[in-house]
Amino acid sequence: MEQEIILQSTLTCPHCGYQKEETMPTDACQYFYECEACGKVVKPKEGDCCVYCSYGTVACPPIQEGGNTDCCR
Repeated sequence: MEQEIILQSTLTCPHCGYQKEETMPTDACQYFYECEACGKVVKPKEGDCCVYCSYGTVACPPIQEGGNTDCCR
């Protein structure tokens, strides 16, 4: 049985703490994310492939499918 991929993730801005639920792309990883509250551009933490893996409540679709952290590069 194939694992269901969750596409909704709540991102938390590391600068101001603002949270927003976003739909993750399935065809690419999101390396940059601009917080709509404070305007800062967020990038993944070192070793993570995307902002969802660093600051989201759910890892990105390639990681959910069992990929490694280089899946988006």
